[in-house]
Amino acid sequence: MKNYNIKEWLLGDIVSGISTGLVAVLQGLAFSLLASLPPGYGLYTAFFPAIIYFFLGTSRHLSVGAFPILSLMVGAVVTRLVPDDGPPANITGFEGLSMEQQRVLVASSVTFVMGAFQLIMGLLQVGFIVMYLSETLVSGFTTAAAVHILVSQLRFVLGLDFPGINGPLAIVYTLENVFNEITNTNVADLVTSIVIMALVLIVKEINDRFKSKLPVPIPIEVIMTVIACGISYAFNFEKRFNVVVVGEMVDGYESPTAPNLEVIKESAVEAFPMAIVGFAVAFSVAKIYSVKHDYTIDGNQELLAFGVSNMFGASFRSFAASTALSRTAIQESTGGKTQIAGVLSAMMVLIVIVAVGFLLEPLPRSVLGALVIVNLKGMLMQFRELPFLWKNDRTDFVTWVVTFLASLFLGLDLGLAVGLGAELFTVVCRTQFPRCSLLANITGTDIYRDRKDYSSIYEPDGVKIFKIPSPIFFANIDFFRDKLVQAVGFSPLKVLKKRNKALRKIRKMLRNGELEVSDRGLKVREPSTDTSEDNNSMEGLDQPIDFSGIPIQVNWNTELPANISVPPVNIHSLVLDFSAVSFLDISALKGLKATLKEFLRIEVDVYIVSCDVYIMEKLHQCSFFDDEIKTSIFYPTLHDAMLHILETHPDHGELEKDIDLNYEVIQRDSITV
Repeated sequence: MKNYNIKEWLLGDIVSGISTGLVAVLQGLAFSLLASLPPGYGLYTAFFPAIIYFFLGTSRHLSVGAFPILSLMVGAVVTRLVPDDGPPANITGFEGLSMEQQRVLVASSVTFVMGAFQLIMGLLQVGFIVMYLSETLVSGFTTAAAVHILVSQLRFVLGLDFPGINGPLAIVYTLENVFNEITNTNVADLVTSIVIMALVLIVKEINDRFKSKLPVPIPIEVIMTVIACGISYAFNFEKRFNVVVVGEMVDGYESPTAPNLEVIKESAVEAFPMAIVGFAVAFSVAKIYSVKHDYTIDGNQELLAFGVSNMFGASFRSFAASTALSRTAIQESTGGKTQIAGVLSAMMVLIVIVAVGFLLEPLPRSVLGALVIVNLKGMLMQFRELPFLWKNDRTDFVTWVVTFLASLFLGLDLGLAVGLGAELFTVVCRTQFPRCSLLANITGTDIYRDRKDYSSIYEPDGVKIFKIPSPIFFANIDFFRDKLVQAVGFSPLKVLKKRNKALRKIRKMLRNGELEVSDRGLKVREPSTDTSEDNNSMEGLDQPIDFSGIPIQVNWNTELPANISVPPVNIHSLVLDFSAVSFLDISALKGLKATLKEFLRIEVDVYIVSCDVYIMEKLHQCSFFDDEIKTSIFYPTLHDAMLHILETHPDHGELEKDIDLNYEVIQRDSITV
């Protein structure tokens, strides 16, 4: 406050506060219907949380109050514990209360525990939890919520009378009731709703197209509400056309009340996803405007702010608060600079609560339902993301569709859990089954890329460069080993066993005089009459090759005597590119060590390049290195390793010249620098 610039900011905050306050009043009334509460209690939600957020929040533009998806989730708990057409749940605190009071108690209690969850998460500094809700998941979830809200408002728009439904397949049962009661549609409600929706949509389009020329957006919702209120009162819609109106409004503030512990026990499971959704939406919106206006927000402080706001508001009978994108957009676009605009918005709500609320009593509820539906346009238009996701990222497309369908048919709380599970499953699949590739050198450079993507590349004979594009851990180490075997064209373990088995046979033939050593190598003296296999022990075939007892070095790339066959090995060097490997766990470390030893034991040199320093530290800590695997196999860059290989095996002609020439250029440039 001491840095508040009165000359530059105050006027904008006043205009913004008044504009946002009028919209907050209407949305509070409308979203109360989603929460299955009397409309007046939405005004409390537009007042108390906004006041607390002014002191604790870090966003300058967020408009705190009722949010349609949270209201719908609160309404699901309310109708479950206090249904329209049956006895309420067996809760001691319900004794002596009317149905309306019972519902208010349920809504405030579930809001209190929701705020408690947010406060605890803020104190534990777990604001990062919102990062697990991707934009794709949130888009699918909010679109399903928008469909839920649309269907739930049909009974108000059509003037139908049937109880609210919650739980899995609630949307199906609600649509069934709508179609069963469609012949009882109240024509006055229907016509009023259509006219309201048409005019509001048209004016909102005008606001969008001419927002640069309009000093403030045309407050069409306020204008239509005033007109509808006046017409309903003048022509007595309630009695003449049997229209359901807002009715008696709250008159002033009620004394604070404690939450009901039995309701908290019954609703804690539903309150947790509400806490996550409320914070995720508010934080996402706040982040958009903080980037636009170049200031920072603190996720953990936002959790604390919303937790205290909801707990304090629940004590005064408000229900779950977050933000609405449309309301926040109005607060920012009309010149709001700070949360002073939020306080002034709350003051507008206060005036309605204590002074002029009675003027809204003739307002038809169908008008509120129509305003709710109109404000769903942005969320429903998210269906347009599907073609883009299908073309560019099928995995995200699946996440969107699964989240949408689960939220639509199982309910928002279960749908969010299913969507989160699907999202984490796709992450596991992407890391468990990464796209490994073989690299080759782009001519005349020190750049190495996937050989499938380029035509003018060189791949040295006898060298394979294998890139692992993900962390290596217990779930993908076997996949990594299988892909490596496919890339090199042979299994090093099978080759090792075959070689050791061949050496055993050669030793046996030498002992029996069936082989002799000549200038050209081993020569068969006489055919063996013993065709039995030496199967007395298969152990030790995976150990390092031991040439003891054999007077010459066996060349495995030549033809061996006595029909001894060993799979050929057409490479002498294997390079593993670890530039994308961010971590290794113990299981992967053991698997990697075993794989490297298999290659080294069949005389294939292995090199690891671009390894992260923290992975190197872990390898040292876990005793990764021994007599076979040495630290000298690690190189800082892929090009360094290739230069070493070409020096060790100088028989690659033009490629060696290209790489050496490029290396000289790099050295010369380095000296110049």
